[in-house]
Amino acid sequence: GIQICELLPQTAMVMDKISVIRSIVGLRDEHSSFQTTTGYGMGESQRDGRPNMASIMAKTLGPVNVIVPPYVDLFPTMQHKPYNSPGPGYLGRGFAGVTADGEDLASMKPRYFTPSQLADRRKLLDQFDRARRAVDQDESLGMDTAYARAFDVLSSSKLVEALNLSKEDPLLRDRYGKGSPKHQGDGAPLWNDQLLMARRLVEAGVRCVTVAYGFWDTHGQNFKSLQKNLPLFDQGISSLVCDLHDRGLAKDVTVVVWGEFGRTPKINKDAGRDHWAPVNGCLLAGGGLRTGQVIGSTDKLGGAAENRPVNYLDVLATIYDRMGIDPHTFVKDLSDRPVPILPESARVIRELV
Repeated sequence: GIQICELLPQTAMVMDKISVIRSIVGLRDEHSSFQTTTGYGMGESQRDGRPNMASIMAKTLGPVNVIVPPYVDLFPTMQHKPYNSPGPGYLGRGFAGVTADGEDLASMKPRYFTPSQLADRRKLLDQFDRARRAVDQDESLGMDTAYARAFDVLSSSKLVEALNLSKEDPLLRDRYGKGSPKHQGDGAPLWNDQLLMARRLVEAGVRCVTVAYGFWDTHGQNFKSLQKNLPLFDQGISSLVCDLHDRGLAKDVTVVVWGEFGRTPKINKDAGRDHWAPVNGCLLAGGGLRTGQVIGSTDKLGGAAENRPVNYLDVLATIYDRMGIDPHTFVKDLSDRPVPILPESARVIRELV
């Protein structure tokens, strides 16, 4: 019962590895990334400090490796501010994502001295440490740990190397397609390098990577815009899904592709489609999910969910479940106050698990 657009031939070839939800409901007509990353609207998220789901993963699960952050945010800074990635909210800055295009990444590289100078400083510190232990061994142990971690971060290139696509097989990079880092409108770039970076970051030990991709606010010239955007999207997403399977990561890595709402089933006077909150869609792959299926349907106009409505919170609950996190558990804020991750109404999508 599914038909796939002629602009998505490569995605059509991997539909056995993807599940489609056609009947997502509960979203608001809100041009932001808050609902799909925090589970709450922008106003509520900002008022209550609702954290990005990746920040909750960082808080709950911690890092895989002490020198690799658990959350890397590949969202660029976009002109339309609500598109940008929500922060860690009530969890505090310690659980914010490391941004790959700013000071966060730059601070992980030795900028003011060479690697040999860094090694010399470490040797000198070791000499001071030995002298200090003779005075007060207990106090020095805590400092040793902190300094060791700092040196490990500065001397390790694991994260920086993951973002360096020149290290990747050129044939595989061509398979993904490159796109451009230039922003589309007031949104994100249509840049497939981000998808390959995401895979490399996960392999380096990052638990969650968020990507903002392209510009889909097609109030005018919808069809002309999609003829340009969909082929690159098709190439990138299908390649990511296949790449994860080829590397044996399909059960360990969940791929989620969705936006903040659907588009009107009716074409407007400018040959465009406007905002449409009543029903939306979503692609999911990997994560040990049951793929190769379609969940839900809309009416004949594509304007309302007809069979098996799926609340958007259920998608988030399913993602948490795949990460081994109970979506109804509590996390503690900066005041040590327990706060539920998602409302009690959020349910794991049974067909997928």
